Amino acid sequence: MPALRELYQEIILDHNKSPRNYRKIEDANRKVEGYNPLCGDHYTVYVKYENDVIKDISFDGAGCAISKASGSVMTSMLKGKTREEAEQLFAEFHKLVKGELNPEENMDHLGRLAAFSGVSEFPARVKCASLAWHTMYAALNNKETTVSTE
Repeated sequence: MPALRELYQEIILDHNKSPRNYRKIEDANRKVEGYNPLCGDHYTVYVKYENDVIKDISFDGAGCAISKASGSVMTSMLKGKTREEAEQLFAEFHKLVKGELNPEENMDHLGRLAAFSGVSEFPARVKCASLAWHTMYAALNNKETTVSTE
C-alpha cells in the first residue's frame, strides 16, 4: 500500500498544481455547477456531448487540492468515452473512494483513478473527491440544477 500512497500524493499534487482541462468550453451543450458546502469547493463542469460520446469535457472554479485533482483526472479520462463508459467509471470511482473497491486488484483498469483510494481513509474528503464526478453525471443526464454534496 505504500506505493499507492506515494501515487496518491504525486497525482493529487500534480493535478492540483497543473489541472488538465481547466477551462470553459464555449460551445458546450451541457453545463452544471457543483458545490460542496463542507469544504467550500465550487466547480462548473462543461461537456460537449454528441452522438452518445463526450467529445470534450472541462471544469473551472475553486476548491481544495483533492477536488481539483479529481476534476482534472476525471476530465482527462472521460474525453472520447461513451455515456455508458462514463457512467461505469463514475460508479467504480464512487466505490473506490468509499473503500468498497480494491485498487490493487483493479489497478490496470482504473489507472490514475486508483490513486484516489486513499481518500477512503478520510470520510470527509470523499465529498471533495466525488464532487466533479457527481456534477459530470448530472451534466450527462442533462439536469440543469446545482449539484450539492449535502
